Amino acid sequence: MTATIAAQVRTPVRVVTATARVLLGLVFTVFGLNGFLLFMPGDASAMSAGALKFAIALAETGYMNPLVSGIQVLVGVLLLANRFVPLALALLAPIVVGIFTFHLFLDPAGLLIPCAVAAAEIYLAWAHRDAFRPMLRAR
Repeated sequence: MTATIAAQVRTPVRVVTATARVLLGLVFTVFGLNGFLLFMPGDASAMSAGALKFAIALAETGYMNPLVSGIQVLVGVLLLANRFVPLALALLAPIVVGIFTFHLFLDPAGLLIPCAVAAAEIYLAWAHRDAFRPMLRAR
């Protein structure tokens, strides 16, 4: 089998990696666009008092929500296009940590999706670990 044919063979690991990448790309493209277009209205009455205060504080800065939404759209498109995936994962990591800790400490009832998103982020970072290796090397 030549190298080109071997590279095209679909192994279960490659299928899982591609599926995780596409799903994560879809999630962040849709939710990032929602930050600008507001096609999925949220229910503020379902949020805890602390979660509501935090969300209001971010909105009142005037720049944080558009910044995070813009990064989410950019990262989502990069993941869907399968371009600059390690860079997209690096840009996405602090957002995933923020989403996860927000739900962990302020809205534990909604923790299921952030856990799945964090798991996909960690899995994809592991799948692309060779790209991160030089950055993590001690000098």
